[in-house]
Amino acid sequence: MSVTRRLRRIFAQDGKGLIVAIDHGLLDGPVKGLEHPEATIEKIVAGGANAVLTSYGLARRFAAELAGLGLIMRVDGGSTGLGSKGGPGRIFFTVEDALRLGADALAVSAFPGADDEADTLQNLAMVAGEAHEWGLAVLGEMVPGGFDSPAEMRTADTVAIATRIGAELGADVIKTPYASGFEAVTSTSYVPVVILGGAKRGKERDMLADIKSAIDVGASGVAIGRNIFQADDPGAMTAAVASIVHQNASVDEAMEVLGG
Repeated sequence: MSVTRRLRRIFAQDGKGLIVAIDHGLLDGPVKGLEHPEATIEKIVAGGANAVLTSYGLARRFAAELAGLGLIMRVDGGSTGLGSKGGPGRIFFTVEDALRLGADALAVSAFPGADDEADTLQNLAMVAGEAHEWGLAVLGEMVPGGFDSPAEMRTADTVAIATRIGAELGADVIKTPYASGFEAVTSTSYVPVVILGGAKRGKERDMLADIKSAIDVGASGVAIGRNIFQADDPGAMTAAVASIVHQNASVDEAMEVLGG
């Protein structure tokens, strides 16, 4: 199967995708909202998610519940919430592991501008080469400076550089932070770009406004985790995000879907 056909399982016919990230247990164990994954999966499916970004364990155990969604499997990992050291992630799983689970894409994080950037970029390049031999797509999670980088490392210019680097290394989709002036990112990327959600926010409207702004300047969707699965109603939040991504709803209209 070709990469193009697999990407059609992640993105809808309009070329947009709502990816819900539920891979957080790899670092934090039973994080709030994922204590009982099957319940959360049921809600995001009902809300209109197109795909999930998840771990090997969840993909294997909840294969039936996830069968109707595109499947992106994270193949790298790093320090857990119990660890004391950071550093570059390691590749934990193989292309064959992903194929056995029916994955459509592999996810790898890379951090241009971080002290260990070369190691993370090598991870992405290696996985891309191996995945494409088997027709699997690759999602590169490109975060300038790393997950704990300060705001000044996450400008539209730095995100645009990180996004292009990910594409040059072979990623078929880029997941990256949103920044004001995001058209600098989308206008210079020749692969689809989806924005990540980051830490749980206090105001749903702010997150929805960022999604709307990104979509309006050419983003191909979102890959959001905690801001969906830790919402008061994950199903309603999924539906609200879907209304922007697929129906070009305004922020006010999305808030109405959310019930706000």
